[in-house]
Amino acid sequence: MNLADPSFTLLSIVLATLAGGLLSVALAAWLTYSVLTVMVRQLVSLSAGLLLGTALLNVLPEAFESGAAPAPLFATLLAGLLFFFLIEKAAIYRHSHHHEGDGHHHHHHFDSEQAGRAGFSVLVGDSVHNFCDGIIIAAAFIADWHLGVATAVAIIAHEIPQEVGDTIVLLNAGFSRQRALAYNALSGLAAVLGGVLGYFIVRPFEWLTPYLLVIAASSFIYVAVADLIPQLQRRLAWRETASQLAWLGVGLVLAALVAGGHAHESGAARDHDHAAPTR
Repeated sequence: MNLADPSFTLLSIVLATLAGGLLSVALAAWLTYSVLTVMVRQLVSLSAGLLLGTALLNVLPEAFESGAAPAPLFATLLAGLLFFFLIEKAAIYRHSHHHEGDGHHHHHHFDSEQAGRAGFSVLVGDSVHNFCDGIIIAAAFIADWHLGVATAVAIIAHEIPQEVGDTIVLLNAGFSRQRALAYNALSGLAAVLGGVLGYFIVRPFEWLTPYLLVIAASSFIYVAVADLIPQLQRRLAWRETASQLAWLGVGLVLAALVAGGHAHESGAARDHDHAAPTR
């Protein structure tokens, strides 16, 4: 199996984006309908650890070892963090809605109509998000197969809590369980489209790969620091706090193990390439 073979890289991208788009939706549906209150907090902690570990131990080192100048990469990281801040700001304003008794005069069934519109808005936004995730996964696989696997795992982990939220929004908007699952699955397939297009767009311009990796890292860091970790900053019993730290640690350890394996194999490959044959 040649990990550098372009056809194998494309197959890996398709399989990883399928897993990211459909597996996360299926797991989110299962959590929503069965063990939601038991597992979501642990998933948030695990996701935060995986995202931070993947960004800081895998993705950013790969980008900075590419030979690109550090200053533009740091500028890209800063721009990425600001970009995701603005995107989330726009989403907050877009999804703000009125409540009954707010003094506004609306026709009958206005709330149910608005809820339905909000459901479709969430689906559109999630599709765009999944499409971008697909491009990120493609860039990671093009840079290194092991990095692609680590990036896909991190994306799947952080997609699950998000898909849980999306599923709840759709159910509250009046979607049936089957319809919510079907629409979420279609939205998840946007990741496959992003991955395939990303492969054909990024591969001819591989000099862009380090910058795309930095943008991916900025996404992971922003989601972890701005969205996930604040959910954990609550006064809890010591057992729950210990559980949070343990799951956060599991995410970091998993990312560190991937980083260690990647570094070992990269070093072995460099030693093999530089070894001079003896006659």
